[in-house]
Amino acid sequence: MEQDLKPKIDQACRVAEEFTKLYYESLDKRRFMISRLYLDTASLIWNGNGTEGKDAIQKFWLDLPATDHTITTLDAQPITGPAVSEQLTFLVKVSGQVKYQEKTPRPFTQNFLITAVGDKWKIVSDCFRMQEVIESTG
Repeated sequence: MEQDLKPKIDQACRVAEEFTKLYYESLDKRRFMISRLYLDTASLIWNGNGTEGKDAIQKFWLDLPATDHTITTLDAQPITGPAVSEQLTFLVKVSGQVKYQEKTPRPFTQNFLITAVGDKWKIVSDCFRMQEVIESTG
């Protein structure tokens, strides 16, 4: 089992790097094309607000102010088991800073479940959350 999993983990990490580069470049510079990265039935949860379907997700992103994302951490793992059978599916976890127009950058985390559709990667589920910085009183 362990020998079978190592190549999948390596592939998940490579795919995650390529995918997140494309995703955040699209979101920051070509937002009008972002729906191409989602499955027709994808879901997006953004700070607790849910949207389903790639057309609704496209509209949601277009309604937000312009952004500039900086990624600080990236991790990925393969999803295995009977739920996904032979379909290549990865969980991608991202954290970083996002700046909305002229506002101060804020920390965020984002989790994607992506799956292979032919030779393209599509988002099944996307969960974005702003992070609050808690000040230490020590």
